[in-house]
Amino acid sequence: MATVQVRYIVHDVDAAVDFYTRLLGFTLVMRPAPPFAMLSRGDLRLVLSRPGGGPGGGSQLLEGRMPEPGGWNRFAIEVERLEETVEQLRAQGAHFRGEVISGVGGKQALLEDPSGNPIELFEPMLPEARLQHGGGG
Repeated sequence: MATVQVRYIVHDVDAAVDFYTRLLGFTLVMRPAPPFAMLSRGDLRLVLSRPGGGPGGGSQLLEGRMPEPGGWNRFAIEVERLEETVEQLRAQGAHFRGEVISGVGGKQALLEDPSGNPIELFEPMLPEARLQHGGGG
């Protein structure tokens, strides 16, 4: 059962469902309408909404603003052998924002979904930086 939910606004829900299930191991939970899908991966539930596809998370706000994909906020997926994972995903057509970056707790790469929403792939270098105690990913 998911304990955290993230909503991403996407241009094409079909393309996003394919991307997350095929490349990142998410499971389709439900797809009750074309502008909406719910996926899961471990403790994460990922809700996908098309802009203007309301009612719901993709709905236009009262002042007229429309939700849009992109930005820099993101969720992270822990992986082992980050460079190898990036290479495998690029071979399958995945797009990244730049190259692998080394930080104080580990290495990261920013993968983009088909609408440009970022997903951080993270390889911890310190035990305290792991998402799960006793190993992850």
